Amino acid sequence: MKITTLSHEQARIEAPVSDFDPYADETLNNPYPHYEALRELGPIVYLKRYGAYAIARHAEIDAVLRDHVTFCSSAGIGLANFHTEEPWRKPSLILEADPPAHGRTRKVVAGLLAPASINKLRPTFEQEAELLVDRILEMGRFDAVPELCAAYPLKVFADAVGVPAEGREHLLPYGDMVFNGFGPFNERFKERLAAAQNSITWIGEVCKRENLTPDGFGAQLYRAADEGELAPEEAPMLVRTLLSAGLDTTAFTLCNAVLSFARHPDQWALVHANPSLARQALEEVLRYESTFHSFYRTTTREVELGGVLLPEWQKLLVFIGSANRDPRRWERPDTFDVTRRASGNLAFGTGIHGCAGQMMARLEGEIVLKALAKRIKSIRLEGEPVYHYNNSVRGYDSLPVSVTAA
Repeated sequence: MKITTLSHEQARIEAPVSDFDPYADETLNNPYPHYEALRELGPIVYLKRYGAYAIARHAEIDAVLRDHVTFCSSAGIGLANFHTEEPWRKPSLILEADPPAHGRTRKVVAGLLAPASINKLRPTFEQEAELLVDRILEMGRFDAVPELCAAYPLKVFADAVGVPAEGREHLLPYGDMVFNGFGPFNERFKERLAAAQNSITWIGEVCKRENLTPDGFGAQLYRAADEGELAPEEAPMLVRTLLSAGLDTTAFTLCNAVLSFARHPDQWALVHANPSLARQALEEVLRYESTFHSFYRTTTREVELGGVLLPEWQKLLVFIGSANRDPRRWERPDTFDVTRRASGNLAFGTGIHGCAGQMMARLEGEIVLKALAKRIKSIRLEGEPVYHYNNSVRGYDSLPVSVTAA
């Protein structure tokens, strides 16, 4: 899709105006009908509640995410504009930075999380997945959120970063607070920020060099600072970024996978019959029930998008969860189908700000699904799932299920 600059005289199209609230509880319960309505309104819609424009179609979202010069991240990926108002926190060195600063820090983190590096962890990750499957098979009936979906990344990823085992209960509340901050400063965010104060303190301590194991990703970031690849103060900030970005999202992805397969037993039967489908099935989960649903970009100049002239420093809400259900891009988009080639989904973004840890998330998800597929014949929902309300990511607080052995 081409993005062009138009004069005020040339830009004659006015964006449809909507009072849609993407952060309301009723929206978060089931956002997909709302996304469909937004897509049908047009390529770009003005959300009057928030003074922001929104895009919900795959083509526009893909184009915006690939144009980091026109649609920047350094103004913050939440509703607040860090270029025109005081940031409420230090901006992320990767998610909320533009070139050239972004490239320098991204290179270091991407090197740590490159396939050649993380594949060394595969045997350990597979062993932990097998132990986890042992435990849930022994239970038979359990809550998949704490016992499976959160338990796995809290063990394997936190170990890989090198944080102490004691106190890891602070990791998910900390990440939950961060992801709520990628929306507006609403009551939900304020409540999570207040509730996370002890977790923020704990995170600050464990990210110090002396509290990390000597062989984890955290220690490697400090060594990069020793070698001049990072500034000394950037190492603990990047350790914090790993911990905020790499746990809640993976836990919620696993939640979405378990629930999708519980609701579509025919699809689980396919994966159970052929565990090598695990990676492909994970991509369909990411497309069908995206973990990261929305965030913001900010214009750096006047620019036309969808025939509408946007001013400089205009916030633009990007609905990833809608792009991955757009019928303009996907056939039968509301059908969960593990035989679909779902590569090209935007679950991890795209462009230079595409998730640096996506290979790690995919590795964890594939390993867990494959371990489950080899030994579990059926996954059954045993009660109503309890949705977890967050401004940016989609997951659950409780997911009662039962499993039967193959």
